Amino acid sequence: MPQKKPSYFIDPFGCVKNQVDSENMMLFMEKAGWERKPAEEADLIIVNSCGFIESAKQESINAVIGWRNLYPGKKILLAGCLAERYANELAESLTEADGFMGVKDIKQIDRIARNIINASCDSGSQPLSDNLTGARPLLSLPGSAYVKISEGCDNRCSYCAIPLIRGRLKSRTIPDIQNECRTLLARGIKELCIVAQDTGSFGRDVSPDGKLPQLLNAIGEIDGAFWVRLLYIHPDHFPLSILDIIEKDTRFLPYFDIPFQHASEKILRAMNRKGNAAGYLELLNNIRTRLPDAVIRSTFLLGFPDETEEDFAELLDFQEKAALDWLGCFAYSREENTAAWSMKKRISKKTAAARKQIIEEKQISITQKKMDRFAGRTLDVLIEEHMDENLAIGRLYLQAPEIDGAAVIQADRLMPQAGSLVPCKATARRGIDLEVRLLIKEH
Repeated sequence: MPQKKPSYFIDPFGCVKNQVDSENMMLFMEKAGWERKPAEEADLIIVNSCGFIESAKQESINAVIGWRNLYPGKKILLAGCLAERYANELAESLTEADGFMGVKDIKQIDRIARNIINASCDSGSQPLSDNLTGARPLLSLPGSAYVKISEGCDNRCSYCAIPLIRGRLKSRTIPDIQNECRTLLARGIKELCIVAQDTGSFGRDVSPDGKLPQLLNAIGEIDGAFWVRLLYIHPDHFPLSILDIIEKDTRFLPYFDIPFQHASEKILRAMNRKGNAAGYLELLNNIRTRLPDAVIRSTFLLGFPDETEEDFAELLDFQEKAALDWLGCFAYSREENTAAWSMKKRISKKTAAARKQIIEEKQISITQKKMDRFAGRTLDVLIEEHMDENLAIGRLYLQAPEIDGAAVIQADRLMPQAGSLVPCKATARRGIDLEVRLLIKEH
C-alpha cells in the first residue's frame, strides 16, 4: 500500500520578498512529496513570518497563537524572518510553535518539517534542485509573478534590521534569473516584478557599479509581449543607465519605486543615507524628462529620532515639489541591534502617527491629480479578477500589485480570462482608481 503523503498549509506574512520565499518553500515541499491542503486538513501549518518592524512581528506571533487555539492538536512551524532573528528567545517563550526555521534554511524545509510531524521520508520524494526556477507555485494575483534577484543588503540604513536577518548582499547570476523569467513567461505570466531589498544594488557584491543594466538587457533578449516592473531602487545609487533600456524597450515599464524615506539632510544622515532633497528632486526631474510617462512611488518614514518640526516641514515641502504618483508612509519602529536603537531624542508614537496622517491626507489630492492625466489614454490592462462577465478588476502599468490603485474594467463582450493583458481606454478617475473600457481582442 502506498505511503500516505504528508500535508501542509502555509500562512505567509510580510513583504513580497518573503512571498517568494513562501513560494519556494512550497516548491521544495511538493518536490519532496508533500501535499498542500487547507489548514483544517493539513498535518503541518507553516507560518512564514515577518520580523521587520514591531507590528509585523506581533502579527506573525498572533498568527501562531491563533492557529494553536483553532487547532490544538496540529503541528505548527514558525518560519521566516522572525524565526531567523529570534529563534532562541521564541523557542522559550512561544511554546505554541513546534519548531522554528530561519530564512537561510529554506532548502532544509522537508527535513525540518518531517522531524516536526515525525514522518519518514517518502521513497517517491524528488531530490531538491539548487536552481530556483519559475516552476514554483505562485501566491501572486493572476498574470503576475515576483522575481527575487538578490538576497540581503549592504546599505546599512540605521533603522533597518534586514541585514541582521538576511545578511550581506548576495546577487543571483544573470543566467539563473533569465532562466526563471523564461519559465514564468512560458507559464503564461504577463508581468515580471523584479524585487530585492534594493534592486539598484544588484551585482554590487561582485562589481562596484553593479549589474542591473546587464540584467535588464538579458531579460530584454526574451521574446514575447510582457511587462517588466522594477521595485525598490534605493535613490542614493539609482543606475541612470537603465533609463536608456526603458526608453528603447517598452516592455520595461516606466514605473519606479524609489524609497526616499525623508528629505531633511540631518535625518537622512542619521538614517545612514547619503542623499538630500535637492538631489532627489534632480533625480525625479531626470527620470521625468527622459520618460514623460514615468510613474513614481516612494515611502516616507515618520518619527525617526530627533525629527523636529523643521525636519517635518522639509519633508512636507519635498512632498509638494516631488509630486509623487504614489506614496506609502510608516512610523519609525525602534529595533534592537540596529544603529538607531541607542539614538536619543526619540519621538513619541502619537507624534509620529500624527505626522504620518498629515502626509497621507496631503497625498490623496496629489495622487488624484497625477491620475487625472491618464483619463482618455489608450493603455494595456492586466485583468486580475472577474466581478461578472462584463466587469473585472485589474491594473495598468502605473499600478503595482496590491499597493497602488486599481483599474475597474468594463467590456461590451465577454471578459477575457484573469491574467490576460489587453488594450483598453481609460475613461474616468474614481478616487485614486481608474475606470477603463476594453477595446479590441487580447494580445
